[in-house]
Amino acid sequence: MHIKQNKKNISLNILDLAGIKPYKKKKNEKYMNNLQINHFKKILLTLYKQLIKNSNKKIFNDKETANFPDPIDRAVQEEEFTFNLINKDREYKLISKIENTIKKIKEKKFGYCETCGTEIGIKRLEAQPTANLCIDCKILSEIKKKKTIN
Repeated sequence: MHIKQNKKNISLNILDLAGIKPYKKKKNEKYMNNLQINHFKKILLTLYKQLIKNSNKKIFNDKETANFPDPIDRAVQEEEFTFNLINKDREYKLISKIENTIKKIKEKKFGYCETCGTEIGIKRLEAQPTANLCIDCKILSEIKKKKTIN
């Protein structure tokens, strides 16, 4: 799936964005060795740069901030503004997560579950490079969260 942005096709896939292929683990390769760490650093830094670049863009330009006399047009404009604010907030939170993940790499804690200490896994980290829980702990966390909401 691709989106149009600035007359260029930009892939929504993090690996495509970073211009790298999925990591192919070699037989008997140690988990989170230098090759793997560098692979994830490249992914994280590419994503980080992209988010920083996007964070400098205005939410609306002057033409879009017109005061519409029609209440429906004004409501649509307010919805779009709210939607854009929510997206900006998500981007800022992701920037913070990336910064924390880079810090974990420096502390040699990257790739391991914060709850149980097991390996998170290459494939999971490629899909979600800021993941801090293995899939089992993440599922348990979601179940607990669901129970407290209900």
